[in-house]
Amino acid sequence: MKQIGFVAALALGVLVTGVADAQTSARVRGTITAVEGNTLSVRSREGENLALRMPDNVAVSVAKAIRFEDIKQGDYVGAATMRQPDGSMVAIEVHYLAPTVPQGQTPWDLEPGSTMTNANVAASVSATGTRELTLQFKGGSQKIIVPESAGLVRAVPGTRADLKPGEYVFAIVQKGADGALAAPRIQVSKDGVRPPQ
Repeated sequence: MKQIGFVAALALGVLVTGVADAQTSARVRGTITAVEGNTLSVRSREGENLALRMPDNVAVSVAKAIRFEDIKQGDYVGAATMRQPDGSMVAIEVHYLAPTVPQGQTPWDLEPGSTMTNANVAASVSATGTRELTLQFKGGSQKIIVPESAGLVRAVPGTRADLKPGEYVFAIVQKGADGALAAPRIQVSKDGVRPPQ
């Protein structure tokens, strides 16, 4: 039960973008350059050198690769996609979500013009070289093509020991009035597998 609660809280953190107590939330993606005490130094994908403050009880998760065949009808997933000229949606990545994460489709910042769809898998097709998921969410459904290049991952509990220079991280950080960045939850790559983003 503790593990389920951890993963649920972590997955919820992926999509939190609100404002609380004069702090604003931001997504950080980048590579760890150093770990010193409760400070995690990260070179962001935008080229910024950031210092993330970690609490003593920072929640760390690591990325674990899954196969397309592991995704079953009824599973609750998030799919980051790009719309193609013909209107089809092609997945950049697909990852599992906790049931507490809201359903629906929203713009996403993984890549310019990307969309995040949080939904239950209604159908899965893998035939004649085409992999496709039909996702059902409140108010609609979406067919998504899942190419071989798409990342298929789930987050599993990790430890501080997984935070190593050279690993890739994704975190929702809280920016205080003084500009300091606090990271209560951090997702990190492992064995070459990047975390859900």
